[in-house]
Amino acid sequence: MITDCAIDIDAPAKLVWDVFSDVERWPEWTASVTSLRALDGPGLAVGKRFEIKQPRLPKLVWEVTALDEGRSWTWEQRAPGGRTIAAHEVHADGDRTRVKQRLDQQGPVGSLVGRMMRGTTKRYLDLEAEGLKARSEQLSGKAS
Repeated sequence: MITDCAIDIDAPAKLVWDVFSDVERWPEWTASVTSLRALDGPGLAVGKRFEIKQPRLPKLVWEVTALDEGRSWTWEQRAPGGRTIAAHEVHADGDRTRVKQRLDQQGPVGSLVGRMMRGTTKRYLDLEAEGLKARSEQLSGKAS
């Protein structure tokens, strides 16, 4: 079950990356995350784990499985019968930036949960995109 989201941000890609990849600060700018704690020290790196709490969901541990500094990262959450892969991409487009997020819920349990939670998952991805846009544009001085 794949759920995705994309948004255009009126800010340079480097600034957007800096905001987006500073994952421990997500609770400051998105209502979709109530707490996020690095379990292996701050900063994104392959193998690092992060405990994330979202409204109406249990705390989950996500592990970074791929990182292309300044451009993208992927992290995964595993549970019996399922695996969720979340990809985050930042694409420069002149002075603007396009951000894409993709959540892939796999396995018999993951697919079932994905179907049952599709609305919530989409809402949370949209909240993250809108929060990232607002924070990045505010920092770039281009907030409306």
